[in-house]
Amino acid sequence: MPAQDPQQAHVTIEGFDLANPPKGFVEDPFPYYDALLATAPVLAQPDGSVMLCRHRDLDRIYRDTTLYSSDKRAAFGPKFGVGSPLFEHHTTSLVFSDPPLHTRVRRIMTSALAPRAIARMEPGLIETVDYLLDEMAQREQVDLIEDFASSIPIQIIGNLLDVPMEERGPLRDWSLAILGALEPSLTAEQLTAGHNAVTEFKAYLSDLITRRRAAPGDLDSDVLTRLIQGEGAEAQLSEIELIQNCIFILNAGHETTTNLIGNGLALLQDHPDQRERLLQQPDLINPAVEEMLRFRSPNQLGNRETTTEIEIDGLTIAKGTNLHLLIGAANRDPEVFDAPEMFDISRKPNRHLAFAGGPHVCVGLTLARMEGRIAIARLVQRFPNFQILPGRVPGWRMRFRGYARLPAVL
Repeated sequence: MPAQDPQQAHVTIEGFDLANPPKGFVEDPFPYYDALLATAPVLAQPDGSVMLCRHRDLDRIYRDTTLYSSDKRAAFGPKFGVGSPLFEHHTTSLVFSDPPLHTRVRRIMTSALAPRAIARMEPGLIETVDYLLDEMAQREQVDLIEDFASSIPIQIIGNLLDVPMEERGPLRDWSLAILGALEPSLTAEQLTAGHNAVTEFKAYLSDLITRRRAAPGDLDSDVLTRLIQGEGAEAQLSEIELIQNCIFILNAGHETTTNLIGNGLALLQDHPDQRERLLQQPDLINPAVEEMLRFRSPNQLGNRETTTEIEIDGLTIAKGTNLHLLIGAANRDPEVFDAPEMFDISRKPNRHLAFAGGPHVCVGLTLARMEGRIAIARLVQRFPNFQILPGRVPGWRMRFRGYARLPAVL
């Protein structure tokens, strides 16, 4: 199998600043991850935050809700402005909240995304994927992001909340703008776009919720109705909690799954031996998806905040310190993964952290895995000779790794 980076350039991490990364880091962070793992797995940052990249450190932090908090009000106040649209969203949604809000919202979502409910979605997912493949088959050239990878989660998550088909058009742009605001550093244009997207998304969802209150959906399949009625939780959500967590569901389900599918197809193109293995052994699709998640994690960064003074590797870290958790680096940790620079679709065990861990482990991980498995397997089986053309456009983001465009012929 080919190495991940056969011609890695020498990198230095002296003075490494995640808010002002060295040239080339966003495009190819993996040599930097390797250097950090080898020489500075716990690294203080100029702004007072601390960067961590070892698998064992991230795994422990994700599981410990006593020493480490997910609440980001202190970090996001200066970043977004207290009371701003982005501040309100990112401090109210599931991923950046602690109990009791996290407990209430997660219980509703977990009950709505139980294995039986996920299984009921599979026929509709296969129908969606096959329709997209039929559409692409009629064209000389396609974009595997615009025409395929990004279309799948929008439909699946749209179905979860029963968003009318004709109203789904703006969802992707809103999602990209809101999640793009989570980058370590932002331009004024990115900040404005994020605030505007939250405002527009809230207005749309407020109207949709009013309509759904008047005509509730099926509790077995409509997550929005479950959220409105507080199904599975001790108490109903407030209107703001309800709206912001609907935004979170649509955003999280869209971005990570789009990147999983796009990254996975690109990896198969770049590793033809592994593509051939998958064609010859289709039953490898499940471990293949896990390796895609490890090797090119859709979400490269996580965060926690210390609730008390702690010490890691001799570094004293004050209470209230923002921790940057480098998921993409932890998934290359040689302490956990043999030959981590190799892309191996049969890798076992594969204890990657692409879905984080502990109480905040991704609530939609089973759905994301199913979407990735069906989308990638069916495209590869139908178009075994697909070729990604020159002209790939990366997403140019640190937190969420994926492509903006993947031109291809089928």
